[in-house]
Amino acid sequence: MSEATTTVGAVTAKAPAMNLFERYLTLWVALCIIAGIALGQAVPAVFRAIGAATVAEVNLPVAVLVWLMIIPMLLKIDLAALGQVSKHWRGVAVTVGVNWLVKPFSMALLGWLFIAHLFRPFLPADQIDAYIAGLILLAAAPCTAMVFVWSNLVEGEPHFTLSQVALNDSIMIVAFAPIVALLLGLSSIVVPWNTLLLSVALYIVAPVIAAQLWRRALLEHGGQAALGRTLHALNPLSLCALLLTLVLLFGLQGEQIIRQPLVIGLLAVPILIQVYFNAGLAYLLNRRLGVEWCVAGPSALIGASNFFELAVATAIALFGFQSGAALATVVGVLVEVPVMLSVVQIVRRSRGWYERADAA
Repeated sequence: MSEATTTVGAVTAKAPAMNLFERYLTLWVALCIIAGIALGQAVPAVFRAIGAATVAEVNLPVAVLVWLMIIPMLLKIDLAALGQVSKHWRGVAVTVGVNWLVKPFSMALLGWLFIAHLFRPFLPADQIDAYIAGLILLAAAPCTAMVFVWSNLVEGEPHFTLSQVALNDSIMIVAFAPIVALLLGLSSIVVPWNTLLLSVALYIVAPVIAAQLWRRALLEHGGQAALGRTLHALNPLSLCALLLTLVLLFGLQGEQIIRQPLVIGLLAVPILIQVYFNAGLAYLLNRRLGVEWCVAGPSALIGASNFFELAVATAIALFGFQSGAALATVVGVLVEVPVMLSVVQIVRRSRGWYERADAA
C-alpha cells in the first residue's frame, strides 16, 4: 500500500487549481527577464549599487526578497508535526541519494561531454577547465531557501520540505568540500564558510523563527481563520517577490548576457540537462517506491535545484571574480528560476499519471 493512505494532507488525484496569476506565470517570468536586462542597461549604476550590497557574498536585497517569498510557506509549518516526517523516509532517501550520489557526478560527466568536447570549438580555450569547475561547484550545492517556493507551487508537504532542507544543510557542511575536491582534482578546497553559515542563518534559521512566532500570534488571537486569511493575503506578495527577484538577477547580469550570449547559451545546456535529469530521476524513483505525490514533488525539485550563493562565492574564492568558473555559476543563477518553474509545471501536470501508480 502507498504511503498516500496514511500521510497528513493527502489529496485527490485532481491537479491543484491554479489562479490566473499562476496560470500565466511563464509569461510574467519572460517579461521580468526582458525588463531586468533592459533596466540593467538603462540604469546600470542602480544595479551596481544593489549588487554591491553584500555580506560574505550574500546579497542583502536578494535576501529580503527571499524572505518575502518563503515566509508565507513557513507560516504553514507546524513544528510540532515534524515528527510525522519519518513516514516519508523513502522520499528522504531518494532526495539525499540524488543530491549527493548522482547530481555532482552527473554534472561532471555533462561538463566533460559538452564543454570539454562538443562545445570546445566555440568557447575560449583557456577557460574550458574553469567552466567545468563552475558547473561542478553549482551541482555540488543543493538548494536551500528557494525550495520552499517550488514546494509551495506544487502543494508539497511542507514538513517534509523543511526537514529535507535542514538535512541537506547539515550534509553540505561535511560533504561539499570533499566532493568538490574529488571532482576538481584539488588537494584542498577553500570553502567560504562565512557564506555558507550566513546563508543558512539568513535563509533558513531566521525566517523559520520569525514565521513560527507570527504563526503562534495569529493562532492565539484569531485561530485558524486568522492564519488562513493571512496566508491568502500573502500569497500574491510571495509570487511578486519571486518575479522581482528575476528582474534584479537579470538586471545585475544583463551586461554579461549581452556581451557573450553564445557562451551563456552553451553553458546553460549542461545545466538544463542536469536539472531535468535529476528531477526526473527523483520523481520516477519516488513513484516506483510508492511515495505520495505531495512528497515526490518537492523531492524532485530539491534534487534538481542549486544553492547558487554558495557556488558563486566558492567559484570567486577559488578562481577569481572574472573567471570562467564564476561565469558558469552565474549562468546557473540566471536559469534557476525559469527552469525550476518549468519543472513545477511538469510535476503539476503529471499528477494524474503519478497517482495512477497507487491505484494499479
